[in-house]
Amino acid sequence: MRATVVGLVTPHLLRVVDLANEAQKGVKVDWHLRDAVTTSMAEMADQFNASALMRAYIDGLESVASQAPAARTDYLRALQSAAEAARSLRRD
Repeated sequence: MRATVVGLVTPHLLRVVDLANEAQKGVKVDWHLRDAVTTSMAEMADQFNASALMRAYIDGLESVASQAPAARTDYLRALQSAAEAARSLRRD
């Protein structure tokens, strides 16, 4: 079986989207969000194509944030926070 960038990154993105949905409901997810991003970046760093995976993860977070409705401010804020945290952890 051949692993693809999309196949490796999608579960990490969905974890953050789930947390962003919880944030929109009023749940405090800051710690969980930072933990999810840190864990995801650490897991991707162990792969042979870590740079591509991290870039795809950050691009995915930014893409989801850019498509979020403006009325869902907590959801959007959580996604932007996750993208910022991922950018700060990225190693090239």
